[in-house]
Amino acid sequence: MKLSEHFSLIEFTRSQTASRHGIDNTPNEEQLENLKTLAKGLEDVRTKLDNNPINISSGFRCEDLNDRLGSKRTSRHILGLAADFTCDRYDDVTSVFSVLADSSIGFDQLILEYDSWIHIAFPKKGDKPQRQVLIINKEGVHFYG
Repeated sequence: MKLSEHFSLIEFTRSQTASRHGIDNTPNEEQLENLKTLAKGLEDVRTKLDNNPINISSGFRCEDLNDRLGSKRTSRHILGLAADFTCDRYDDVTSVFSVLADSSIGFDQLILEYDSWIHIAFPKKGDKPQRQVLIINKEGVHFYG
């Protein structure tokens, strides 16, 4: 199922951990609608990155999968509004992060994690983007800028 021009449902629900542990990582209707919002937001990200492909390493997580991964129950991944990604064809991950942090994209949260990947979360339809920009590394959590 295509969620947008460049993103399909399987990209957001595929999980080796879920497969290994027999977890059904299928979104419900509300989560599916949120995944469409996420895909639309990632289309804006892709456009900002000169239309280079985005590699999603973690997208939607049902509660069982999220718990198995040791993530908080407040994670936007559970709602279908967050993804972790890289963009291999666009310089390095810190360059991608800087471009997005300085953009006008309406994200709720943008996090550079351990100089290895980017977490991005979008608001629910109708909510105002919070535009929180953070860096997480071995020293802890820091505000960007």
